[in-house]
Amino acid sequence: MAVWFELNKSSNGQFNFALKTENDHVLVRSEQYESKASAQSGIASIQANCVLDARYEKKLASDGKPFFNLKAANHQIIGTSPMYGSEQARDDGIALVKASGAGTTVKDNT
Repeated sequence: MAVWFELNKSSNGQFNFALKTENDHVLVRSEQYESKASAQSGIASIQANCVLDARYEKKLASDGKPFFNLKAANHQIIGTSPMYGSEQARDDGIALVKASGAGTTVKDNT
């Protein structure tokens, strides 16, 4: 399955990115960054950390829906998944990020 990063500029002038699949499903979304360079560093951090099991934090939202955070070596969250319908679907999302996030191209929409 084709996967890529989309780098975007928000209407408020901040930057963010999402790791997406070919059917436009978001696997991981970033926070807002003040600069494009910071967002690009966030993408590089996802690419470097996505292959490491220890970087994934499996969570449940207050409504019980599973999701995950991907963290950098310093334990800061660098990406958050959408909510999934089951823990298995969340784990499948993690597996896809692990398998394809490191070598993924960036579509710059800024």
